[in-house]
Amino acid sequence: MLLRHSPLTHNDVRQCLRIATGGTLGFTLCKVFGWNYGVFFTVMPMLLLGLVPVMSAHAARQLVASAVMAGLEVGLLGGFFGSHPGLMTPLVFVLFLYRFAAMSRGSLFLFGATGVLSLSIMLHFASYPSTDLNELIVSNIWAMFVSVCIAYLMTFMWPDVEPRVPPKPGPKAPNRMRHEALLGASIATVSFLVFQIFDLQDSMSAQATTLLLLFPMHWNGALDYARKRAIGTLLGVAFGVLVQLLLYDWSTLLVLVVPLLWIGLMLFAQAHVKEATGSGVGFGAMTTLGILFGQYLTPTNDLIYSALYRVTSVLVAIVGTLALCYFIHKLLNRFESTRFGY
Repeated sequence: MLLRHSPLTHNDVRQCLRIATGGTLGFTLCKVFGWNYGVFFTVMPMLLLGLVPVMSAHAARQLVASAVMAGLEVGLLGGFFGSHPGLMTPLVFVLFLYRFAAMSRGSLFLFGATGVLSLSIMLHFASYPSTDLNELIVSNIWAMFVSVCIAYLMTFMWPDVEPRVPPKPGPKAPNRMRHEALLGASIATVSFLVFQIFDLQDSMSAQATTLLLLFPMHWNGALDYARKRAIGTLLGVAFGVLVQLLLYDWSTLLVLVVPLLWIGLMLFAQAHVKEATGSGVGFGAMTTLGILFGQYLTPTNDLIYSALYRVTSVLVAIVGTLALCYFIHKLLNRFESTRFGY
């Protein structure tokens, strides 16, 4: 069963409103003010509001810290090793490794998760000569600050009406944490190399998918999420194409695009909240829609080609990531110090 059939609680409805309105507000701001890299401003608010039901200072610090660290690391790597992929690869692995280690510990999951996404996307953009590295770094950091402000605003507008019980993850054995960190860092590094070698400039959804599949932090979780991610991508793409066909030549008019984006995010946010699994069908559909609208809906581009290309690239990314995940999972399980447990 993909969704639970119990009705949404008052807190659930308010979280849906926060996610949909926050993502739409980030999209609107970046388009009105002409900010580049709209995907950061559209996806990060919904990522924050979707993964953190109740906004807190701890979550805000993690998000800002991840943006600043990613900016510093991309600036240094791009400046010193941009033309030396052989030297860059082991450094990229180390940067991914400490982020997945933070995710595995639990208390810094948001720092690691947003950092992994930001670092991978920024490194990919930074590898092309046409990219203004300073603008890329500033845009990412600015998007994180804007996302935190949006999250606090949404929490103020639609606060919870009932107290939530905070999740209490159980303790993990050191060998399991090493397994999760090495598994995530290895696949993220291979993903980075593949997108560089094959010059895949226009495959952000596929690139994000290879990382989001790792959020469950183990093989069984990745396998379960792969199916949900594929369904979510299809739903997000279908809605984006429907909007494009409905608006046709008016697809660049914000007054028409914004309410339709909000409706789509609201529908997918309800699926996300009902699943209550962190990353599922609803989450995949939301992020796909955010990437389509934030990055590819411009006055000189429409969503039809981009949406169809997203489906194909994401499905290929899912198959490739799962195969690599299974291989590395089995390899790490051969050693006692990195054994997951099954």
